[in-house]
Amino acid sequence: MVSWYRRKLMIRASELAKYFGGKRALGPVSFEIDRGETVGFLGLNGAGKTTVLRILAGDLRPSAGTLVVNEADAVRDPLAVRRLVGFLPELPPLYPDMTVGDYLDFAGRVRGMTTATLERRVAALEELVGLTTVRHELLRNLSQGYRQRVGLAQALIHEPELLVLDEPTHDLDPAQIVEMRTLLAELKNRHTILVSSHNLHEISETCDRLLVLDAGRVIATGTEAELSARWLDAQRVEVAIRLPDGGGASHASGYGGSAVADAVTSLRAIDSVQRVEAPGGNGEGAVLVIESSADRRAEICRTLVERGYQVIRLERSRQKLESIFLDLVRETERERDRDHSAA
Repeated sequence: MVSWYRRKLMIRASELAKYFGGKRALGPVSFEIDRGETVGFLGLNGAGKTTVLRILAGDLRPSAGTLVVNEADAVRDPLAVRRLVGFLPELPPLYPDMTVGDYLDFAGRVRGMTTATLERRVAALEELVGLTTVRHELLRNLSQGYRQRVGLAQALIHEPELLVLDEPTHDLDPAQIVEMRTLLAELKNRHTILVSSHNLHEISETCDRLLVLDAGRVIATGTEAELSARWLDAQRVEVAIRLPDGGGASHASGYGGSAVADAVTSLRAIDSVQRVEAPGGNGEGAVLVIESSADRRAEICRTLVERGYQVIRLERSRQKLESIFLDLVRETERERDRDHSAA
């Protein structure tokens, strides 16, 4: 119990699994999520994202394993967990013949909220998610963007500690996606948030940490930077330099010609450097990309300065989330193929 307090754990899942008949949809998976984190669940269709989110939301009962949400046992006391959780499925559970206001009032009463509390809460939510102007509209007449807002409002109505969002930007246009992203950034200050999405840019912009699933199992977890470092064999550094005086104008070939070639040659001589490229620049400067098997930023900077170059910018290059995700899935597929061949 003390370790839970110190780490402020919100979720602890151990050997969690779900079967539909004889088909395994999830697991076994084990992971922990701290209070206040925003965690993104990534995976291809059928990877198990929706299944694990529905279990975490109390919408599905696991077939095996243990799940504790804020010290409440999801298997032994699922109602206690549901009181802690607000859930927005991919398709919001809306009643088309209700108005926005009536629906939110209904959602609160189902949660056992009193009339006085509901009046305050509904008004606050309509303001928060931008529903004030449509509160008397029938749900059937709302655009997809407004329906997603109503779905989010019903998930928030009882002020849950844990917010579970399955594809919250589903079918939204670019402007609505930006609005949802802004809203989630505000909600991060008050809730632990779990979110799945096929929009990897949104996941990258919104989440503190990622949990990648494939074929019902967790294959990686960490921040985007951690996953990038783990699955790249090389450190990638991008350097913008200004060439020595006269280094560019006097050379007809390329941008800086032999001055850039000299920089490339000097950097390749550094221990552990595997590759140096010069993908862009002009007569006065250049951009160099260096790959090495270890962190050589200090040596790179020192070498360039000693050779007479001015270092304008030096930073690690991050692999894009799309590439990280595809690399993880492909590597997992190759491992499965090897195991299958060995068997």
